[in-house]
Amino acid sequence: GVIGGALASTIPSFLNQTLCRLEAAEVSSPLQRRHGKDTPILILLQLAGGNDGLNTVIPLENDFYRNARPQLGSVEKNAIKLNDDLGFHESLTGFQSLYDEGLLSVLNGVGYPNPNRSHFRSTEIWHTADSEGRKGGDGWVGRYFDNQCQGMPAETGISLTGTPPQAFQGPSPLGITFRNPKQFRFDEDSEFMSGASVGMATGRSRQQESSPLHFLERTDLDARVSSTHLHQTLKNTPAVRGFPRSKISNDLALIARMIGGGMSTRIYYISQGGFDTHANQMYSHARLLKELGDAQKAFWAEMKRQGNTERVQMLVFSEFGRRVAQNGSNGTDHGAAAPAFVLGGKQKGGIIGDLPSLDPKDLNRGDIKHHTDFRKVYATLIDEHMNANARSLLGKSWGRIKL
Repeated sequence: GVIGGALASTIPSFLNQTLCRLEAAEVSSPLQRRHGKDTPILILLQLAGGNDGLNTVIPLENDFYRNARPQLGSVEKNAIKLNDDLGFHESLTGFQSLYDEGLLSVLNGVGYPNPNRSHFRSTEIWHTADSEGRKGGDGWVGRYFDNQCQGMPAETGISLTGTPPQAFQGPSPLGITFRNPKQFRFDEDSEFMSGASVGMATGRSRQQESSPLHFLERTDLDARVSSTHLHQTLKNTPAVRGFPRSKISNDLALIARMIGGGMSTRIYYISQGGFDTHANQMYSHARLLKELGDAQKAFWAEMKRQGNTERVQMLVFSEFGRRVAQNGSNGTDHGAAAPAFVLGGKQKGGIIGDLPSLDPKDLNRGDIKHHTDFRKVYATLIDEHMNANARSLLGKSWGRIKL
């Protein structure tokens, strides 16, 4: 790999093919790379559109909730009780089983100061973790790659979103992005990638290269090696069983196969869309939550079968929650703080933090006030799971939550 990188500007095709074949052969090797099958894995799952946290983790016997949601609040009567104050939406039976096993932590009141109700800006804030609120800039995962993963292969980060997430951007970022593995492969006859552009597939910074040609050649080599490794891994790994049919389930099933096949990926990024529920929220939200909970149950059953529950942790978050009061279309509008969820076998599970007050006099322009900054969640996962220095990645000390 080092030789290939050093010769990338002049690498002949026969050597390129040789390196790809060596990489493919390494997949089936009984030897495990230090950064391969024995390192921690973090999965980031964004509930895109702004998940309604109040109808996900439901306040029980709360008059402020009932008064603010005369129609949408009816979900309370069928909620899955967690304690005297809170319950899961009835569709989250998958979450309930994981909660009962101690594999799921509910983090109440997660957000950030001066919340922004724009999908794009709020997502940018979550992806960059910028404490100064500046626009643009590197992603917090990209900074992790730059600090901790130099010299590692491009598939150190994998996004199944089709477009590289801003979280992966960095000074010399890693990462490959595709929606379907079939898109991320080369046509051996034409020597061109089919289904996705090479530039979209890798995240290497052009600014780090000596020339545009050098950049393209290095990117080409990274993409070829990663494509070969990915497809060889999937070829040698049996399909996983027991996953229901949905996009989020398909994504988690693919990640389970890649983990089980020994990919060297440290961070996976996926997204479940549809949570921008401005109108007729009741049924669409219930469907989305059922897909989420059932997919999670299947995924963690597979992790248990593989013996990987301790190695993997997953953060489930949304760019913002919804407003406390329902709107005139039986939906909810963009809000602020919301619950986040951490899943995995290294934690004690349970509920962390109280639900913020729903009393109208305690709200911020109709929104819930956060009491846990999302960067504190990141810091905990970086320090305690990924074995890195959160302060250097996030710009300052944010403390930790008790996972």
